[in-house]
Formats: sequence, structure tokens, C-alpha cells
Amino acid sequence: MSDPHRPADDPAPDDGAAPDPAAPGPRSPSIEESYREIRDAGREGLDAAIDTGRALRGLLIADFALARSALGRALLWVSVAIVFGASSWLLLMAALIALLQGVLGWSWMASMAATSGLSLIVAAVGIWQAMRYFEYTRLHATRRQLRRLGLGDLDEEELQANLAADAARHKERA
Repeated sequence: MSDPHRPADDPAPDDGAAPDPAAPGPRSPSIEESYREIRDAGREGLDAAIDTGRALRGLLIADFALARSALGRALLWVSVAIVFGASSWLLLMAALIALLQGVLGWSWMASMAATSGLSLIVAAVGIWQAMRYFEYTRLHATRRQLRRLGLGDLDEEELQANLAADAARHKERA
């Protein structure tokens, strides 16, 4: 029984019967054709990886150029901020000296000593914070990991001291 709506070259629907082994099926590719297809796919993959590497290299070069330019401008503006911050601090201390001497009746020496003491306290806090942040540049975590891999220059006592210091810092934050 044939279906009048189905084209003649359309195969019959699968009704669960086993395929005829004598009927010609799809031709399997030869080893040479398979090799060529795999080789071509490998070359396409390699070409895509090379193109990706070139694009990444170009992006990295452009990013470094942008960072270099931004670093120069940032240093310029940090210099401007330092100059104007220092000059405003000096003017603020001069005004405080005048206030202490004129309004409160302190002597010039006492007024200058008080403002100098205030400046020393601010400088000490700044030095303390800078030393605290410079400690992070010692790469303790990286050194520990390298030591665990058998690399690095830490001896066991130094490693234990760093582990204890890191644990104490972590406890303080919590």
C-alpha cells in the first residue's frame, strides 16, 4: 500500500521491520577521506587559536599602552594633590597658630608646639598605615603555597610565624 501524498523517492516510514542488509545504505567514508577531514578540522582549529592569540596580544598591547598613559596622568594629579594638600595643611596650621595665640592667649612657642604635635601625630598615623600596607607586598600567601610545593626560601620557623600572623590578622577581621 502506498501513500498517494508521499513522494516516490521518500522512504517508507519505519514500521519496526529490520533494514534489508542487501539494500545499499549510506556510504562510509574511506580512511583517506576521514584523515583529510580530521586534518582540515585540526588546521581550522589551529588557525582559530592563532587568530585568537593575535587578537589577545593586540588587546594586551593596547591595554598596556592605556595603563601606561593612565599611570603618567595619575602621577601628575597625585603630585598636584600633594602640593596643594601640603600648602593647605601649612595654611591651616598657620591659622591654628594665630587662633591659639590671638584668641586663647597662648604664647607663640606653645601654639607652634601644639600644631607641630598635631602634625607629628598625623605623620605617625600615616607611617603606621603605610607600613601596614607594605606588609601586604611581601606575598605571604604565595610564599606559603610555594613552600608547600617544595619551592621558595622560607624555613619552617618562618613559615609557622607567617601562618600564625595570618591567622591572627584573619581573627582580628572577624
